[in-house]
Amino acid sequence: MKLSVATVVLAAALAEAHYTFPSIDNTPNWQYVRMTTNYQSNRPVLDVNSEEIRCYERFPGTGAPGIYNVTAGQTIVYNAKSSVSHPGPMAFYIAKVPAGQTAASWDGKSSVWSKIYQEMPTFSSTGPSMIWSSSGATALPVTIPACLQDGDYLLRAEHIALHAARYPGDAQFYISCAQLTVSGGSGTWSPKNTVAFPGAYKDGEPGLIHIYYPRPTSYTPVGPPVEQC
Repeated sequence: MKLSVATVVLAAALAEAHYTFPSIDNTPNWQYVRMTTNYQSNRPVLDVNSEEIRCYERFPGTGAPGIYNVTAGQTIVYNAKSSVSHPGPMAFYIAKVPAGQTAASWDGKSSVWSKIYQEMPTFSSTGPSMIWSSSGATALPVTIPACLQDGDYLLRAEHIALHAARYPGDAQFYISCAQLTVSGGSGTWSPKNTVAFPGAYKDGEPGLIHIYYPRPTSYTPVGPPVEQC
């Protein structure tokens, strides 16, 4: 069956409106970030109960080619392609790789993820009700906690697009996981609120709301609070 020109153009436009997180700092795409299922389509994860909500891996069980060396306390940049084009919160989670495994081999299952950054909106009485600093961004900075123990970690980038979230299951999740080796930390990291993916979120909770009507005046993020050193 031949596709019409209009269908092809529409499909391309939809893909362009979505995005991926394929790299960190000035490194090649998918070199230190596990290739995601949407690496070509840019389509989001919709099911919070799916295994895809963890790292959205195209090849589960197969890590990225490399592991990126960082210093605890360092700020690195997670890159969006093409840009964060939908409104909603950006968050970052980190998980320590257990002994005997590496950031390239570990699956990140069970309650091991700690939130290290959570974007919050500002509010306006005119125009968009929620204003997000990540909107339109191509580079999202995140600081690696200075108190981490040395070793391998997975760093999970997550953007939740809320523009279409009229009903449970309509929020769009854009996700990927980078592979890190961290050194130079104080070693006192002791997170109090770890979560598992899936399991951290529930459809219909307040953080997965429609942002247009009724006009919100507050926002309650999904997941645990941000961990501090």
